[in-house]
Amino acid sequence: MSPLPSRFFPSHLAAALLVLVIAGCGTGSPKRVVYDPEEFDSTTTHSRSYAATEAQTCEAARRALLSQGYLITASNADLVTGRKSFQPANEVHVEVEFRVVCARDQSAKASQRKSIAFVTALQDRYGIKKTNNAASVGVGAIGSLSLPFSSSDDAMVKVASETLTDERFYDRFYALIDRYLVPGAVDEKVEEPPVPGQAVSTPVVPQRTPVSTPLATPPEPVSTPVAPAPDRG
Repeated sequence: MSPLPSRFFPSHLAAALLVLVIAGCGTGSPKRVVYDPEEFDSTTTHSRSYAATEAQTCEAARRALLSQGYLITASNADLVTGRKSFQPANEVHVEVEFRVVCARDQSAKASQRKSIAFVTALQDRYGIKKTNNAASVGVGAIGSLSLPFSSSDDAMVKVASETLTDERFYDRFYALIDRYLVPGAVDEKVEEPPVPGQAVSTPVVPQRTPVSTPLATPPEPVSTPVAPAPDRG
């Protein structure tokens, strides 16, 4: 079978067919999602060590959040959470929630008071969603005539949520916690637990020497004059 003459396939028609084939192949393949996988290579972004107890660290974190206008939603000896609202645009609402967990630093010596603050900041973004509602009203005087009208309802819906990972953002918060730590509160000596099998030395409490109270001087005896014996002669 002899090939068809070239006059049946002009050059511009062949180029158009090639473009359509390439476009068809592109639309048929699924779109690839690009994301950054977790590498777990940094432990300083969401945690920081302090020379203080868990309760002291969480109290400093609570004061740090209060100083920046955060509303405290939970607070105890080892957990603090707070929220703050932002309005970057007319139809955009953003909320940031801080969550601070205070735990004892197991790598520290028993005689040292050290704790770790694990901090996570979650950012929620809200947008306005407009919903059109169609309705009709009937006019009894005219008959079955109805006049259509529409109304719209605006509602804030969550459109995005992500965990903040900016190291400089967390560094500023850690510095603020360090500012609110009570100075001198960790200088108290912590007693080390006794070693099993080792005699526990009981501190000797010095006894106070009783103060000698001078005895009262007894009164001198009063000399009673002896009456002379009567003369019987």
